[in-house]
Amino acid sequence: MLSPASHDKTVKVWDAASGTLKHTLTAHAHWVNHLALSTDFPLRTAFFDHTSTVPATREEKLAKAKERFTAAAAVGGKIVERLVTASDDFTMYLWEPSSGTKPVARLVGHQKQVRQPRDLLPSGAYIASAGFDNHVKLWSARDGKFLLTLRGHVAPVYMTCFSPDSRLLVSCSKDTTLKAWDVRTGKIAKDLPGHQDEVYAVDWSWI
Repeated sequence: MLSPASHDKTVKVWDAASGTLKHTLTAHAHWVNHLALSTDFPLRTAFFDHTSTVPATREEKLAKAKERFTAAAAVGGKIVERLVTASDDFTMYLWEPSSGTKPVARLVGHQKQVRQPRDLLPSGAYIASAGFDNHVKLWSARDGKFLLTLRGHVAPVYMTCFSPDSRLLVSCSKDTTLKAWDVRTGKIAKDLPGHQDEVYAVDWSWI
């Protein structure tokens, strides 16, 4: 399925094969800035993981890819793709886009606009949200429950990204810094200064 977000406050879920509209998700009260799909990472990376170990045969590659997809998508013993959306209304919503238009959970806690939600992958256990309130927050990707706030930035946070092994989260900010966080403890593992202006985007290298 294809799920674009819009300034019209909606998210539309399309059947990618036929091009037909399946659902319109309408819970947000302001612009929908970003979204993340729980299975995006394993679908993009297939059998590749942070260990750089490549299965020997085609069958083993397919089995490894299926294992990683299942780990990210399994909820209560079923394969369920989850979608999280972030908005200028200070909230996020957790959805199951294949099952209808009712959100699984409303995620509240940010005091300003929410940017760039990211699922914790490959496990699919957490969602990280970057806020214009200078904070990063962690949530359960299973039920949307709030877990903890990562405090350290002194200006809006634009983006977050989890490491391939799911141990660290890096965030970038208008305060010109990046910060690497220990996901387990919520503490800063490494402060990364050096830029002379705002930092808008960040990603991890597997090398």
